[in-house]
Amino acid sequence: MVAFNYTITDEVGIHARPAGMLVQEAKKHPETITLKTAKGSADARKLLAIMALGVKQGDEVTVEVSGENEEETAKILQEFFSANL
Repeated sequence: MVAFNYTITDEVGIHARPAGMLVQEAKKHPETITLKTAKGSADARKLLAIMALGVKQGDEVTVEVSGENEEETAKILQEFFSANL
């Protein structure tokens, strides 16, 4: 398992549009991708689960990736978070 932390910089947090983009990105990879916050955790392939976390600007999210190409996928997701969240 590979994990990284990211502090959300988007003014609105993880709302519908970026959450949908995250789900689309997660579905490109066979690895298990989990988002963890102080409020709970969610499968990155499940839009409603991500939205239910209620992540706001300034919240820290831990992204855990486990599977065959976990390090490469984690790097891709770090770039995604930096560009979109």
